[in-house]
Amino acid sequence: MKVGLFGTGAYGMALSSILMENNCEVTMWTKFEEEKNQLETTRKNEQLIPNFEIDKRIKLTTSVEECIENANLLIIAIPAAFVDSLCQEMAPFIDQNHILIATKGIEQGTGLFISEIVKKHLNTDNIAVISGPSFAVDIVLKKPIGLSIASDSPETVLLARQALQNNYLKLRETNDVIGVEICGSIKNVIALAAGMLEGLNANDSTKAMFITEAMHDMENILDAFDCNKRTVLSFAGLGDLLLTCTSSKSRNNRFGRLLGEKRPREEIDEFLAHNTVEGYYTLESIYQLLKNKEVTIPIIDLIYEIAVQGKDPELLLVFLVFKS
Repeated sequence: MKVGLFGTGAYGMALSSILMENNCEVTMWTKFEEEKNQLETTRKNEQLIPNFEIDKRIKLTTSVEECIENANLLIIAIPAAFVDSLCQEMAPFIDQNHILIATKGIEQGTGLFISEIVKKHLNTDNIAVISGPSFAVDIVLKKPIGLSIASDSPETVLLARQALQNNYLKLRETNDVIGVEICGSIKNVIALAAGMLEGLNANDSTKAMFITEAMHDMENILDAFDCNKRTVLSFAGLGDLLLTCTSSKSRNNRFGRLLGEKRPREEIDEFLAHNTVEGYYTLESIYQLLKNKEVTIPIIDLIYEIAVQGKDPELLLVFLVFKS
């Protein structure tokens, strides 16, 4: 199988290792000529995944057309903010191609989910989304990992299984595309609050209480978007929520901890400048989406007030006790 993989970040590199393990022919795309040249020379990016090398058989390119050409499956694994511009570049070369989205998030400004951006620009109904608890470093170490795959296209799901599923990666199927995307986005926002609890030196009992309450809130958000509420129990829901809320590897968690520790705003802005904190950027989008739907999710409002408006993070402890 030939696969065009858009993205040379940590997750893109991790996915490339699975694709090669499954005997795929892979072309990887980056927008930047300098990055392409560096990866062709060194086959690694120590800052993203230490001690990992991209397979020498993988072709690197800055040409969108070349990455798409003759590919059975296209995988998008770039930050959410750049998906729209990539799709516009892809559009002239797409005609019912099979596309797998590995990007999580909501587009700022428009409030569109990634699958909606893809559908807006590309002439294809063959779209699937993967999401679940899967740090890139764990993938390249071949640790057992489970992901949700959501699609209305059985053919796309089949191709994704052939490309990715093996003896250490499981794909569990659903047709709740937006529900999976909501879970993949919201868990990053919830992780900000989990980090705040760390910064406030909350004990394990309080953290468990918080995750339980967060699951109920995620269920309410799914319901507001007419999605399947049981998606909260999937790899994309509870699985990813647990990973992102409890692991120090999560940038969302680390950012929330800075807020909980009441660090100076300069230090918080410095962290944002040097780290992609998806939960912080998704927070604005989901906050506005819920307002537009006239749906109130108190935990989202509170996280917004603390992270964006600068309110005291200790309000989170009070909220947990008195939340109805």
